[in-house]
This record gives sequence, structure tokens and C-alpha cells, in this order.
Amino acid sequence: MKIRYPAVAGFFYPSDAEELIELIENCYLHKLGPNSLPTKGGKYKISGYVCPHAGYIYSGPIAAHSYYELSKRADFDEITVIILGPNHTGLGSAVSVTDAIWRTPLGDIEPDLEFIEMLWKECEIVDLDELAHLKEHSIEVQLPFLKHLELLEIAKFKIVPISMMFQDFDIAIEVGHFIAKIAKELGRKVFIIASTDLSHYEPQEIANEKDSLVIKDILNFDEKKLYEDVHRYNISMCGYGPTIAMIRAMKLLGAKESKLLAYATSGDITGDYSAVVGYASILIE
Repeated sequence: MKIRYPAVAGFFYPSDAEELIELIENCYLHKLGPNSLPTKGGKYKISGYVCPHAGYIYSGPIAAHSYYELSKRADFDEITVIILGPNHTGLGSAVSVTDAIWRTPLGDIEPDLEFIEMLWKECEIVDLDELAHLKEHSIEVQLPFLKHLELLEIAKFKIVPISMMFQDFDIAIEVGHFIAKIAKELGRKVFIIASTDLSHYEPQEIANEKDSLVIKDILNFDEKKLYEDVHRYNISMCGYGPTIAMIRAMKLLGAKESKLLAYATSGDITGDYSAVVGYASILIE
């Protein structure tokens, strides 16, 4: 099978396995993290997450909240994790999946080939395209957290990686519809992750104001208002399309509850609040 090699190992996170595990564990135990390592013993419950994708030293503690909650809803059965991320590179198709194996410093993660094949064959706007994923980081940075949970024997994962260059409302809604449809038809245990950062390079006060708007929309399951607010208030949230798709899929799969797990900015890490990036972890179930 094809292998998708890491594009940002050594930049967004360590390329050495021991260093990477140490950093991931530090993210869980960080003052901005959940302050606890994930443990075994979860009971599966379908859930969706908003999770950031910056370098681990910046957004890792916030991302750890999502994976801590995910670990509590996993059992050591095979779970398909659908990861939707924005396409920052401009390479490849407008919306695409790849059926490659994803290599991480902690080991490989396999694709859910049956789910992927159904998605690109049934959903007309989704292509099977490796190029869009080749250098994109938004999906890749989620995978070491998943692989770390495998190493802890908390769960076994396969993935469906969806890269979205086009994030129009109707496109995102259609992607979410087909994710839910195929998950039901295949009877899969699934988690759905929308990989996104929030405001980019705004002063802290403005970032907090703008981010509070989109966080409220997500918590209210309001995909349309999220789309409208991003454009009306010029909010530089890079993965609003993936987030809309995740919300729609989770609604179709029966989700009723939402919770803000954590919010912070890069300024809370660096101490420089003049131009920050916002990060949130949000749970939908």
C-alpha cells in the first residue's frame, strides 16, 4: 500500500519517538492541559471534537483535552476516526481523501479502506487524491495523539482523512451528510475530529471576542450561524468547513450535548499578546 510520510515531524512536533511521547505527556500534564494522563477502561460513546493543529508547544495542551475525553469514550475495539482538516497548501483536489497508510514517529496508522471507498464514490464532491494530503499538517498533527492512545492500549484506530480546500457551506453540509450516512450503513464505531485553529494573529482581546462567537455557534450546533459569523466578522478560523461538516454529521448521528473543554491562545504560552492564535477543544456527543 501507499505510505504517507510525515511532512511536519521535527517542526510541529518531535520526530524522535521518545521525545514525542514525552512532549505529548507534558501536554496532558501542562497547566493549560487536562492535568491527567489518559487511562484504560473507557466505554465507547460516539463523539465529535473540535481540536487545534498548531505546533505542540503552542496548542498541544489544549488539544490534549480532546484526546483525554476521547480516551474516556473509547474501548479497545477498532474505532474509525474521521479527521477533517483545512487544506493550507492549495495542492490537490477541493475536497479529498487518501487511502494511504499514515506513518508517524510512533508507528503507522491504517486507513479505513471500506469507508474511504464509499465516501469518494458516493459523495460527488470528494476525490481520492494523495496530492492534497502530501504536505498538509492539519490532519497529520492529530495522529501522534491517536497513536499514543494505541500505545497505551486504550483503543485501536483506523482513520478517514478528509482535506477540505473548498469550505463553502453547502459543500461542508454534504460532506457531513455522507460521513453520517456511511457510518450508519457500515455500523462503524466512529469519532469525528474537526481540526482547526481559531483567530490568527489578532491582539488577544480581539481574538477572544471573535473566538467567543464561533465557540458559541459550535456549542449551539448552529452550522449556518458559524458560517455567517466567520464571514461577517472576518474571523480567520482556518477550519470552519471541517467544523461545519463535523457538527452536521454528529447531529445526524444523534448528538444532543456540547461542552467547551478548553480555550487559550498562543499568547497564554508565549506571553506575547500582541498577535495571537486562538485554540479550542470542544466536545459534541
